[in-house]
Amino acid sequence: MRAALLNGYDYLVLYLGLVWLGILCLAWTPVALVIYPLLSERRGRALGRYATMMAFRFYLASIGISRRCSFDLKALDVLRDEPSLIIAPNHPCLLDAVMVISRLPNVACVLKADLMNNIFLGAGARLARYIRNEPVRRMVQQAIQDFDSGSHLLLFPEGTRTTSCPVNPLKGSIGLIAHHAQVPVQTVLIETDSTYLSKGWPLFRKPPMPIHYRVRLGRRFDPPQHTQRFMAELEQYFAHELVQGSAFYPANSLPAQADRTLP
Repeated sequence: MRAALLNGYDYLVLYLGLVWLGILCLAWTPVALVIYPLLSERRGRALGRYATMMAFRFYLASIGISRRCSFDLKALDVLRDEPSLIIAPNHPCLLDAVMVISRLPNVACVLKADLMNNIFLGAGARLARYIRNEPVRRMVQQAIQDFDSGSHLLLFPEGTRTTSCPVNPLKGSIGLIAHHAQVPVQTVLIETDSTYLSKGWPLFRKPPMPIHYRVRLGRRFDPPQHTQRFMAELEQYFAHELVQGSAFYPANSLPAQADRTLP
């Protein structure tokens, strides 16, 4: 009976959490649509990013109360007052951007182009002046321009959620932006004991619970002078650090389609 009740509670937490996130996003959408043309780019960007941070923080705190999900994100707080830099996390699940943005009030996020028109996220993303991931040349230009406001840039070097243990081959755009903007790259290591919302995970499929997430800061790389050399070093660093942290994020917690052979 206790196990059945706990399983039912897990389903309740899962589904109410998804509904709650949808409500928060939809509630902000009409407000963002109305104020977008009324505010200057500078004020709209600041308000949009701050509101998104608070909404995501409220969401994570809400589901954390259930004690079926925990989020240790305090390591990110030291970045709040840092000058412009690229924040480069690994990407185990869909909640990664939510976790990072929930702690930083002035961060631009590189989004897939279709998300910029999404009913839940599009209006808020446009107000916050988030950046489309294509075309690549335009993405690089916008990212470099955004640093003029002293902001941070959230960019996942893998380009998509992790499917190959311990990290996917990295995309070169992060090296291009860091090189041309001459800003440092702060690596962030996201660790979890669950495959929930990993690549290929159905949105409404319940994972074993409780679920734990932990974020820790990794190495900060100086602005690169040689992009290819930098990308090789960055990929090697992620692979080494994520294997070292595999006691918390074990190989058998990766998605089923992942290569589980650790180097």
